Amino acid sequence: MSRTSPIPVVTNHPRLAIIQRLRKLTHLMDNAIAIPGTKFRIGLDPILGLLPGAGDFIGTALSAYIVLEAVRLGLPKETLGKMVSNILLESVVGTVPIVGDWFDFAWKANVKNLELIETHLGVTNISKPANRWLMFLLVIGFLIIGIGLVTLSVLVFKLLLNAVTS
Repeated sequence: MSRTSPIPVVTNHPRLAIIQRLRKLTHLMDNAIAIPGTKFRIGLDPILGLLPGAGDFIGTALSAYIVLEAVRLGLPKETLGKMVSNILLESVVGTVPIVGDWFDFAWKANVKNLELIETHLGVTNISKPANRWLMFLLVIGFLIIGIGLVTLSVLVFKLLLNAVTS
């Protein structure tokens, strides 16, 4: 499913409330604002990225929530791995000033992850319960990544500040 095609409407799925909530969050983070005169849209993710350190942490935390819901929906570990990779790539590149914001604008990890969830739900039965240990490890992992991103952002900001003031 490409980003330009509309997301299919799920009308009778037992987890409809979760899917609808994830759609709203994804839209807010990646596509909420139309850029006048173009077919492009942006969301809060690249805007949050403009806040040194904290913005990348908040964006990563909201993206991590989508992965945690995917765990609750019973997605396989391989799919969850792809979802985490999408977020890591966006988060790490997002720490680079200006370039990272443009990457956030183009990559749209949340849209990619929602597509992975919906593809999985359309093909398999999701009656499997959430793996609580996996959820715990993902939360801890995202916290460590978030702290690392904040630290990296502060270091990059200090380097830039030293380069400008030297």
